[in-house]
Amino acid sequence: MLQKISMDQDNFLSIWKNLASKVDTHLSTCLQPQDGMPVRLLEAMRYSVLAPGKRLRPILVLLASNAFGFENTNPWPAACAVEFIHAYSLIHDDLPAMDDDDLRRGRPTCHKVYGEALAILAGDALLTKAFEVLAKSYPALAGAECCLELAKGAGASGMVGGQVEDLAWEGKPGVRGEDHPKEPTVKHLKNLHDRKTGALIRSSLKLGAIVSFASQNRKPPEDLLQILDNYGQNIGLAFQVTDDLLDVLGKCESAGKRVGKDAQKGKLTYPGLLGIEQSKLLAGELCKNAQHLASQLGPNAAPLMDLADYLVSRDH
Repeated sequence: MLQKISMDQDNFLSIWKNLASKVDTHLSTCLQPQDGMPVRLLEAMRYSVLAPGKRLRPILVLLASNAFGFENTNPWPAACAVEFIHAYSLIHDDLPAMDDDDLRRGRPTCHKVYGEALAILAGDALLTKAFEVLAKSYPALAGAECCLELAKGAGASGMVGGQVEDLAWEGKPGVRGEDHPKEPTVKHLKNLHDRKTGALIRSSLKLGAIVSFASQNRKPPEDLLQILDNYGQNIGLAFQVTDDLLDVLGKCESAGKRVGKDAQKGKLTYPGLLGIEQSKLLAGELCKNAQHLASQLGPNAAPLMDLADYLVSRDH
């Protein structure tokens, strides 16, 4: 179990930074030389994973795990696994064939430094590394449950499916099928981001519960998993609405990536459909929903309430 976290212990941002620093240490430990691993490949993997980042998804694993108060819980492998998946998705998303970005987390993207071929392979290696870490770090049943949950969140019906929808609305050649809707609605946008952003966020929370209850040789109750899933859906959308707003209103130095690019590419965004003010109101509503859900998990879940506030007030 992590050191007990409560709103009275410290302000939330200090807690976040402390956890993020510990996540970085564990990520670095997981990414060490192995027999047969090309040195240049490991460099590209470490370059992308260890770039300065919010560490939202691994921190969600930690906070969800901590919410149940069990001793002897080891959430760190699961936290590393979800960040490996996230980093791989960013490497691939930045490629010229997809979003064609040259800046990520305040520095050149992986393919700009290592070339497209090695960037693709670094992403592939991180994707498989995530499941290796889960399978070898937990008892067989818990490890299998973790692998299944992460595969669902990251796969064709989750994150990858959402990325396909994003590219389809952008009009990427060959991506949009004949049955694809012609005019976007808020429902289409919500469905896209429930998968592209929200699916991995929801999986992160449920991984935290799985490994927490595994320490007691139990499975988490379905009603608790449902609360975490609903909470994750709300903060996932709040995170995306805020990201869309930052792309319109933010500054490159704060965001750590190019801003204004979504509008230039014709991407489907909340400000584009709802306008800036309505998008801000929506983010606030999603935040309140998430806080109400987190309150049902008890006092150890207080940081999940603070996290919802942070996600809609951040500048990067």
